[in-house]
Amino acid sequence: MESKIHLLRQQILQELETRYPKIDKIALALFISARPLRLFFQSHTIVVLTNQPLRKVLLSPKAPRRLVNWSVELREFDIQYKPRTVIKAQALADFIIECTLPGDPPQLVISEVPDPWNLYVDGSSAIGSSGAEIILISPKGFTVEYALRYGFQASNNEVEYEALLAGIRLAHALNVDSLSVHSDSLLVVNHILGDYDVRDKRMAQYL
Repeated sequence: MESKIHLLRQQILQELETRYPKIDKIALALFISARPLRLFFQSHTIVVLTNQPLRKVLLSPKAPRRLVNWSVELREFDIQYKPRTVIKAQALADFIIECTLPGDPPQLVISEVPDPWNLYVDGSSAIGSSGAEIILISPKGFTVEYALRYGFQASNNEVEYEALLAGIRLAHALNVDSLSVHSDSLLVVNHILGDYDVRDKRMAQYL
């Protein structure tokens, strides 16, 4: 069965929201993501990777009213906040070139620029099903969210790679010229960076 890709939501931040501080925008992105994924959030522990003190700000009694409102709705979920792991631009560029489909010129060029798009990927596998969540955010706050459900059984590491590849192809389709990828899988990140050797033959096909 072919993978089924469901477009959950596309949202352009309102003019006022684009003026929010960076940490407020991250909190808003989490709040927006939680609504269409409520059932997923309720049945799983959600790990938020960020270099911002998001938990502290959301729980602060001095937080702006909008943050308090978002925090109230987010408290019903089991959300953990951890430092994010970032794939370096050059390593990601090499990975993209290697994974580009035959006859498909690598138009996506990764470089160290001030305002890249941010790609957040997270794959999960359970008995009888596997899937991934993808969030792509432009420098101006345009957000594209995808949920992927695969019609085949795969390991957690395999769905992490599938999520990464799907996210990169999405960025490619949108002609993104600068991309910062965020993954909660240390194995995938270190495989791409070359810090870990690939011993599993099934995993080697992704590299």
